[in-house]
Amino acid sequence: MGPVLAGVLQLLALTAALALAHKPLGAYMARVYSSDTHLRVEKWIHKAIGADPDTEMRWPAYLRGVLAFSAVGVLFLYLLQRLQGVLPGSLGFGSIDPDQAFNTAASFVTNTNWQSYYGEQAMGHVVQTAGLAVQNFVSAAVGMAVAVALVRGFARSRTGELGNFWSDLVRGVVRILVPIAVVGALVLVACGVIQNFSGIHEVGQFMGGTQQWNGGAVASQEAIKELGTNGGGYFNANSAHPFENPTPFSNLFEIFLILLIPLSITRTFGLMVGSVRQGHAILATMATIWVGFVALMMWTEFAHHGPAFQAAGGAMEGKELRFGIGGSSIFAVSTTLTSTGAVDSFHSSFTGLGGGITLLGMMLGEIAPGGVGSGLYGMLIMAVIAVFVAGLMVGRTPEYLGKKIGSREIKLAACHLLITPALVLVLTALAMALPTPANSMTNSGAHGFSEILYAYTSGANNNGSAFAGLNADTQWFNTTTGLAMLLGRFLPMVFVLALAGSLAGQRPVPATAGTLRTDKPLYAGLLVGTILIITGLTYFPALALGPLAEGLA
Repeated sequence: MGPVLAGVLQLLALTAALALAHKPLGAYMARVYSSDTHLRVEKWIHKAIGADPDTEMRWPAYLRGVLAFSAVGVLFLYLLQRLQGVLPGSLGFGSIDPDQAFNTAASFVTNTNWQSYYGEQAMGHVVQTAGLAVQNFVSAAVGMAVAVALVRGFARSRTGELGNFWSDLVRGVVRILVPIAVVGALVLVACGVIQNFSGIHEVGQFMGGTQQWNGGAVASQEAIKELGTNGGGYFNANSAHPFENPTPFSNLFEIFLILLIPLSITRTFGLMVGSVRQGHAILATMATIWVGFVALMMWTEFAHHGPAFQAAGGAMEGKELRFGIGGSSIFAVSTTLTSTGAVDSFHSSFTGLGGGITLLGMMLGEIAPGGVGSGLYGMLIMAVIAVFVAGLMVGRTPEYLGKKIGSREIKLAACHLLITPALVLVLTALAMALPTPANSMTNSGAHGFSEILYAYTSGANNNGSAFAGLNADTQWFNTTTGLAMLLGRFLPMVFVLALAGSLAGQRPVPATAGTLRTDKPLYAGLLVGTILIITGLTYFPALALGPLAEGLA
């Protein structure tokens, strides 16, 4: 079997598995977030944190819950790292430096999981499990809660109430993430992913010296790392490490976990707003972009230019032989089109245009299908923009799901849209203009610029993957990427929840003959075009200086 055919068959098998899981999981999540009852364990958690899960919240109260919970998470994780040297199970590792502890705390609480440290050489068992793995669950649940609040904004009318944040948070963890992650961890253990609490031990001679590895609860963290679109690896090599991702099947299963909730939640959206076809339109938009990016990535990486590529069957530099170009391309596209950030290959070693595809995937706003929760609310913001554009073309007040999109709604959507590009472009410009940050670049020219651009694109979009080749463990990058992650996560949430409150307070508008049907292929095509055009106009100059210049050279 040729490598191209193998890649296509993997893509088809993955698509079939996701199609089978889409309907039951999407319907289950809709029941979870629409239920009026609480499980016993949920009641215990609510009592422990002093929350009343039955109190409806307006958007300012919902936002305060999101920010307060996340602030406590940042503080707790920061202190846990700073105190690691005196904690049991530290494996002899000392306390993390203040700037790196801040960066890591901001990274995992914002669902980014950017890592400027070597996991197996810095973090002990307590920090990995009680700190990082816990945030993998709760940060994902926060994103899902905000998405559900926006869906309720579309579904409800003449009320500003969006549900209860604490109830949505707990349900997301207890009823959705934990059960699926347990099953996922068992599958990964069966595939050969390690799961233990062993210490550091020697495994043999390596280049004249001894080689040491430490064990860890890797399978359990790997499952929620992918399922929650987190991405932070137990080891520095991330999902390219054989302890995290040993076989081609485990590689495909991890991609399945990455895409499972972001694609299935579109059905949750359709059921909660009372129109499954609306969910199908959003799903079709996401799937079109994802499949298109995978096809483009495979084409760039399989293209044979020169005898070395012909002998290897494609651009194999930086890729694991056990995954090949097909598996690596699907993983790279899936991880950058979601907010996952896990990697099974070296993105810096992709072809110039291939590296540009990973960058563009994040620049789209990671909405195809995006992160858990964040992908859906990001796509719904783009849906609002698309109906506004359509309204301008036909001279009609735009409507979406029976709600008028007026000046307030479009201003909130536009503010959400502009935050991330502003962070990426301003911080990239500063890093290139100042003398010290540029010293962290391994490469010069277009590729070096791409390293800086990728770092801030990954941070501000809460992706977490790295282009590599950049020494990001400096005070400048730890501080600025940490700020980019925090601002890129929580400022958009402010506008999402404000938009949800504005929509929930409206009266429903009856559909007429002139209403744009947003459940039709025509609208899905308009939405795809809107996403690509807006992203292109925003980022094309930066892309032209980096990956496009390198790829066309």
